[in-house]
Amino acid sequence: MMIGLMLAAAVAATPADVEALGWLAGSWIERRGETVVREVWLAPMGGTMAGVNQANRPGRKPQVEAMRITVEPAGVTFTATVPGQPPTAFVLRPGPPGEATFENLAHDFPQRVIYRRCGEDLCARIEGQVAGRLQSQDWRFLRTPNP
Repeated sequence: MMIGLMLAAAVAATPADVEALGWLAGSWIERRGETVVREVWLAPMGGTMAGVNQANRPGRKPQVEAMRITVEPAGVTFTATVPGQPPTAFVLRPGPPGEATFENLAHDFPQRVIYRRCGEDLCARIEGQVAGRLQSQDWRFLRTPNP
């Protein structure tokens, strides 16, 4: 019984676990030709981070996604909300400092949302299986002073 309680306590997430992701905070931008993707993350506060991603592509309506990182019973959780879809939660997997892999294997695509520091830049990736094949999208964001 005592071992089970110790294991449960060892995996319980705390606000400090979200604070450890403070390296995500800031205003980030990636430009590829005429496509501009911006991502802004507020610094952790009270065990929560809030973010927004906006993608502007020529000839298409801008796409905006709201994001948050919170402490939930399953662990530190990244939740993405895309207009017209229910929120989707991804749980943080263990990993090295400066990298965060959030996973939801039950989701269609993506199954993983990955952030990592690339020097001064922020690298982001979504990936997952589609029809039995690994699909992915990558971004390399530069820090920008304007949110």
